[in-house]
Amino acid sequence: MLALSGCTSMAPQSAAPVAVDVPANWSATDIPALTGASSLAQWWLRFDDPLLARLVAQALQANSDVKSAEAALRQARALRDASAAALFPAVGSSASAQRSKSGGNSAVNTFKAGLDASWELDIFGANRSALAASEATAQASAASLGNVQVSITAEVALNYITLRAAQARLMIAEDNLSSQQETLQITQWRLQAGLVTSLEAEQARAATEQTRAQLPVLQTTIEQTRHALAVLTGEPPAALSGVLAEVGRIPQAADDLVLSFPAETLRQRPDVRAAEHQVMAALGRVSQADAARMPKFNLGGSLGLSALTLGTLTNGASAVSALLASLSLPVFDGGALRAQVRAQQATLEQARVAYQATILTALKDVEDALVALRGDRERLLRLQNAAEAAGNAALMARQRYSSGLVDFQIVLETQRTQLSTQDSVASVRADLGSDHVRLYKALGGGWRPDDVDATATSNENATRTNPK
Repeated sequence: MLALSGCTSMAPQSAAPVAVDVPANWSATDIPALTGASSLAQWWLRFDDPLLARLVAQALQANSDVKSAEAALRQARALRDASAAALFPAVGSSASAQRSKSGGNSAVNTFKAGLDASWELDIFGANRSALAASEATAQASAASLGNVQVSITAEVALNYITLRAAQARLMIAEDNLSSQQETLQITQWRLQAGLVTSLEAEQARAATEQTRAQLPVLQTTIEQTRHALAVLTGEPPAALSGVLAEVGRIPQAADDLVLSFPAETLRQRPDVRAAEHQVMAALGRVSQADAARMPKFNLGGSLGLSALTLGTLTNGASAVSALLASLSLPVFDGGALRAQVRAQQATLEQARVAYQATILTALKDVEDALVALRGDRERLLRLQNAAEAAGNAALMARQRYSSGLVDFQIVLETQRTQLSTQDSVASVRADLGSDHVRLYKALGGGWRPDDVDATATSNENATRTNPK
């Protein structure tokens, strides 16, 4: 039978996921495609912001979603080990002592001890297919952990940029408010001197109050973003208020951006890897369901001791042994096993479609990020020129108004333009930083497969050492 097993064993089928057309290059031809995946693993360091790096490191250690994904990976690996155990014989031990009496006869003692063993010969590959499916599921779970890490690092960076942008916009609003208050004071002096009417004074007061009304909105954004960053790093909402109280610059990534080729990006992205492993897992389950329709061969046996007294239990004459070989074959099940095969084939088709969709989404994410990055770069350049001109115009208008050379409407309009352009510059700087973050996320930056394996193995060993 063992020889037959070696000759007729059916290995699990293998098939690559459905091929998807991948472009050779990205649409942004002005950016070279040279870099490898390693340069993306810690992309947040390119922003040259130590506090951002610290927050990202803390989030990767303490974030609840990361911990949940690590636990899911440990579970998947444990289930894989359970599937691997089915390939080996199972051995058990037993011992018993019995005292029985029938009618008027004397009581009889019986002592037994022995070993039992059983082994299902995996001739048609059902157990190997189950192991292959479990292994692919474990690999998909590892990639899913990487996907969580990518998402968390991007979320921390985006919230951090939002915080710094809100702080910068608050400073701009406060500076403009101070300038408008000076203009309001001048207008009130001129009103007392009879040089202007109450209309100009009320217009100046309205502009001042409008700018002042923006301050609570920006302060609310700052506080809420601090809370979001604290929760992302595994802290209570108010835990980072002191750390993030000091105003900092809006993080900007280095302009020497170098992309990876589309095919390299797809290999780097953890969600694409997870979808691919899900296809392989579904394929293994199809093979397992198909093998369940085939005959099953089992070998079993027992070796033990049986005696009437403990003293004679070790006597050679008390040894008892048995060997059993069995064969089972489904004869009629109403089509249940065939239905299971069809169900697993449908699951396989779903996994392949999901894999295709994941690839297309990955390509779209990168292209969208490149388009946004290119557009915001151009927009920032134009707005910086506009802000410089608006600042000069506001200064000259205020000086000439103080001398009575221009109408107040010119002062009002130039101050509004100055505030609007400066606020837009800060917003677009934040958008540009966010575009870099989204691009690094789309390229699959923020994780290394080796780091995921090392982290999960370390946590698994810690769990075994100190179970809770």
